[in-house]
Amino acid sequence: MINNIKMRLSVVLLLFVVSGCSDNFLDLAPVSQVNGNNFYKTEEDIKNALTATYGALQAPGIYYSSMHVIGDLRSDDTWIPDPNAGANLQEVDQFKNNAFNTISSSTWSAHYQGIQSANIVIAKIPDVQMETSAKARYIGEAKFLRALMYFNLVRTFGDVPLVLEVINNPSEGYAYGREAAGKVYEQIISDLKEAGVVLPEQVASAEIGRATRGAATALLGKVYLTRAQWDLAAQTLKALIDRGTYQLLPNYANLFGAANENSRESIFEVQFKKGSSGEGSPYTNQFAPIGSGTAVTGLGNPLGQNIPTDAIAAAYETGDLRKNASMQTTYTLNGNTVTHNYVAKYLGQPAANLDSDNNWIVLRYADVMLMYAEALNELGFEANGEAFLYLNQVRNRAGLASKTSNNSDPSLQIASQAAFRLAIEQERRIELAFEGHRWFDLIRTNRALAVLAPLGMKAHHVLLPIPQSQIDINPGVVTQNPGYN
Repeated sequence: MINNIKMRLSVVLLLFVVSGCSDNFLDLAPVSQVNGNNFYKTEEDIKNALTATYGALQAPGIYYSSMHVIGDLRSDDTWIPDPNAGANLQEVDQFKNNAFNTISSSTWSAHYQGIQSANIVIAKIPDVQMETSAKARYIGEAKFLRALMYFNLVRTFGDVPLVLEVINNPSEGYAYGREAAGKVYEQIISDLKEAGVVLPEQVASAEIGRATRGAATALLGKVYLTRAQWDLAAQTLKALIDRGTYQLLPNYANLFGAANENSRESIFEVQFKKGSSGEGSPYTNQFAPIGSGTAVTGLGNPLGQNIPTDAIAAAYETGDLRKNASMQTTYTLNGNTVTHNYVAKYLGQPAANLDSDNNWIVLRYADVMLMYAEALNELGFEANGEAFLYLNQVRNRAGLASKTSNNSDPSLQIASQAAFRLAIEQERRIELAFEGHRWFDLIRTNRALAVLAPLGMKAHHVLLPIPQSQIDINPGVVTQNPGYN
């Protein structure tokens, strides 16, 4: 079996030499695939190829940086107060990014490189001799990872090329134009359903980081919620809840930090390991205020790239135990107290600059509970009904009083479906703060423009621009999103 994902990711450098040149269509085809069709002969070859697909999630264009830039920085939760943090990031933050912004291009390229890796596993495995159960599981993992990457793409760009076969030559990519988002979602759902049948409920400690049935089910529930398929979302999420595999940890703060990763509340995390040939995570340094020296990071440069806004700081209710675990408002430098917001969830002692142990949590149980409550409410508001139960379990863990439909305290009263929607929006904002969800939640609920227009958002900003490099490579086939021409 595949060993702990943290220990195996450097194998991607041996398997794939990926082109960084802009003239490779979609950046789909590696320049070298180690003799391509002749390489994948044994189960070990397939395991290495699958590990490479997990490794793709660490790329700068996926969870190393892009997904939190889009998920948090694009929202009202974080911002770039210092332009030295990066002009490309500040453009995304201020809704000034265009088709030449590197966030679009790196996100696009990295996801398609990861999809290529998943497609290799799926395409090559039928001809490799191994146990049927192992073969089915590897395919399930590859399909889960492919679904996750397409889910990120379709939510970010809308219609995107749907590539389900291995691209052996860059010229093959010219056949792929943008596919309707609905068809992309159909493939995501199909991949997740198939993965959910063959993936294990839990994995051994030596396999931590590999996809499970719970990961496929949770992501499928989120896809249904995104598609406003409330009944399917509720059924899927409730099935996961009823299996009893996951639970809320008693202490919210114990979700974060290298000592707490892959807990009973965690469903899927991108694995990072410091001091291990470039497998460390950058978040401790990325999220520390510029000018803080090593007061926040302990080692390395503070980059100021994801700074909590005063609006998110004010959004916490008095007594909410999640605030101090999620963000801090001061640090001490040379004996002086400096007032500056910064994210606390990913603090750790780096082994070197941009080299920490902190994983990125993609899916966790509190997210599932709040999604289930949301789906129930959309199916029909029920005063003090089941949806309240799941909302309040999350609130109570944070040290907050329950909300009810007939509460005498107006701040704790939810008397209608519309009010419950706003309560879920608020709870998700706080519970999942700085975990890359806020932007996608606002888009999913059609609330983005109402909330973010004061920050400069316009209607066409619901999607990011297609990278200009992709349009230039295949003009007339790959087209631009409205508003960015």
